[in-house]
Amino acid sequence: MAGQGIETPVVLGQVHGLFGVKGWIKVYSYTRPVEAILDYDRWWIGRADEARPFQVLAGRMQGKTLIAQLGDENGQPLPDRDAAVALLDRDISVERDELPDLEAGEYYWVDLFGLSVVNTQGVALGTVTAMMETGANDVLVVSGERERLIPLVVDVVVVDVDFGAGQITVDWDADF
Repeated sequence: MAGQGIETPVVLGQVHGLFGVKGWIKVYSYTRPVEAILDYDRWWIGRADEARPFQVLAGRMQGKTLIAQLGDENGQPLPDRDAAVALLDRDISVERDELPDLEAGEYYWVDLFGLSVVNTQGVALGTVTAMMETGANDVLVVSGERERLIPLVVDVVVVDVDFGAGQITVDWDADF
């Protein structure tokens, strides 16, 4: 499988540095908590169709940095720092079907990108182009004739998410 791409990738992080001389890497994780990325036994590292599979042999927090030791398909660890250099700045993905099932009203951010947003009066507000994490709640970044920041508060602000229609309905004033 080496060299083949992952069919349904979900990017969960990025290799952002090297740790030590024995092939360990520093990981920037998009998961919450950040260590949750270590729950997956196999990562695909690379860009889209050029991603290669790696086994996660070990991982831990080192201060405020998440580090991991990777192995090839046979479980052989990366031998040294030079072997890990090729992975720098590459995406870390897993297969979509490996993600945990969600409860009602929970969404993976990746699924919300590109959905159109309309308010309860039918006014088109734009498209979800990014997400922000705040202390209180997550926020949809909606780009249209102007950028709007709309709290992702299910059943209060976010009235409906219809993936079939590619649309999110929000209780949000178009002038706000």
